[in-house]
Amino acid sequence: MHPNPAFRQTPVEDNIAFARERAFGILSVNDDNGPLLSHVPFLMSDDAKSARLHLVRSNPIARLGSDPVKAVIAISGPDSYISPDWYEVQDQVPTWNYVAVHLRGTLHQRPPEELKSLLDDLSQEFETRISHKSPWTSDKMSEGVMDKMMRQLVPFRFEIGQIEGTWKLGQNKPGDARPNAAKQAAAYGIGQEPRLLAALMLGAESSS
Repeated sequence: MHPNPAFRQTPVEDNIAFARERAFGILSVNDDNGPLLSHVPFLMSDDAKSARLHLVRSNPIARLGSDPVKAVIAISGPDSYISPDWYEVQDQVPTWNYVAVHLRGTLHQRPPEELKSLLDDLSQEFETRISHKSPWTSDKMSEGVMDKMMRQLVPFRFEIGQIEGTWKLGQNKPGDARPNAAKQAAAYGIGQEPRLLAALMLGAESSS
């Protein structure tokens, strides 16, 4: 995460809300041969002290064994390249603005009996965000199919020990430089969700 304190001032409650809303990130653990990464949806607990997730049984992380392992879940938000010309201020350089939250903690394998409720809770979380239809539930599956599919999955609990957030939105830029860049990023940004990033940049301007 970027070390500049200007980008690390977001309250922990906002970092938690961001991670909870995104609910998808990159799980990373260290192995003897190097880092192992997996893209996972997750459900954060109400107190933000843990998260539940699952991995396919053949995933290298799932195959590490049942012992707890140190891990990080990195959650990415909107991002964009920022051209120096967009600031309309002299002596600027290219950069990349972004939002990211890291959850650091320990990954614990859980018993198979917890998998069904995890899958039901995950699907309920995301299905209820879709407004144009009634939520999908696992009881729509043909008899025996869900049980067969679950044999390929392993449930995990991620105990969260630390939450870090970087909201790099140009807070270190002078005067009108940040809103100038935000307007250009909204129109011409290169990245993921540059318009959302631009809105956050403008929001950071109004709150500073």
